Amino acid sequence: MKFDLLLKDPQTKARAGSITTDHGVIETPIFMPVGTVASVKGVHQRELKNDINPDIILGNTYHLYLRPQTEILEKAGGLHKFMNWDRNILTDSGGYQVYSLSSNRKIKEEGVKFKSHIDGSFHFFSPESVMEIQRTIGADIIMAFDECTPYPCDYRYAKRSMHMTHRWLDRCISHLEKVPVKYGYEQTFFPIVQGSTYKDLREQSAEYIANAGAQGNAIGGLSVGEPAEEMYAMTEVVTAILPEDKPRYLMGVGTPINILENIALGIDMFDCVMPTRNARNGMLFTAYGTINIKNKKWEADFSPIDEMGHTYVDTEYTKAYLRHLFAANEYLGKQIATIHNLGFYMWLVREARKHILAGDFREWKEKMVKQMSQRL
Repeated sequence: MKFDLLLKDPQTKARAGSITTDHGVIETPIFMPVGTVASVKGVHQRELKNDINPDIILGNTYHLYLRPQTEILEKAGGLHKFMNWDRNILTDSGGYQVYSLSSNRKIKEEGVKFKSHIDGSFHFFSPESVMEIQRTIGADIIMAFDECTPYPCDYRYAKRSMHMTHRWLDRCISHLEKVPVKYGYEQTFFPIVQGSTYKDLREQSAEYIANAGAQGNAIGGLSVGEPAEEMYAMTEVVTAILPEDKPRYLMGVGTPINILENIALGIDMFDCVMPTRNARNGMLFTAYGTINIKNKKWEADFSPIDEMGHTYVDTEYTKAYLRHLFAANEYLGKQIATIHNLGFYMWLVREARKHILAGDFREWKEKMVKQMSQRL
């Protein structure tokens, strides 16, 4: 993997860059649509590629391990071939999913024993097994196995957990060296900074992760319920320490406003289920604020979904029609809203990149934050 830092914004810490892997170029800052089980919910790969047009999408190790299972993925020749996606893929390590199974898992130094949410069967993830699973899935960027702490989290637990994440990281790195790639292209490994919302722990973790010398670095354990101000404060602490010449990935973030604020703090990569999940509940993100399409006020509004036209659905369908689809509980409504939201998120990060390169990112960001915080 190669990362080129093209420009740093003079007024903020925002950066424009590009990541090159064997599956193509990723222009940063980037948003990665979440394709949990080898599918971005409700979207055909053709629409994903031609209309939403992301450089990279995300797959989920925990879910893919349980279904369709690694054996099937290996027979298919890896996740790219299985789902017919020839661009970049990043897989998370399953640490977050195991964290969200809190009542169905047991964390020990060796790893995590957990119960499948599908059939109740027991499984065990260790740093070593997760590296092997991610080799078999075959994503371009693969993540370290970490423990994601809840919020709020007491200091002693956060500290203990952070040190375990660091020990697990060392195990990931040493095991990865013994397990060759499977499909003839390179995989790039990112470690993950933890430390909850404690400044000193975040600093310690960022130092440890920076010293691992990986080709890119991630920040985990944020966007788990803490106030946005705390998220920004922790991001700022960490980006000040992580190396400038490596991409920085903030995991699981966030709202359009969160994304712009974190770009301003020096983050390059984002992923979140919010645009897809909220779309399925009738919430549309736009440059002028959020729309709850289920509201009666849109019942006879025959204007396009979004006049800015980020994707074809924005101008092909009206707000009244989309509201009707939700009222009638038609699948098509969820699909249209999902394509719109993902198209908007892609436009937002690409527009941010344009403004970083043009040198007026800060003014544009402040204007956008004000506009997007409105409810329409």
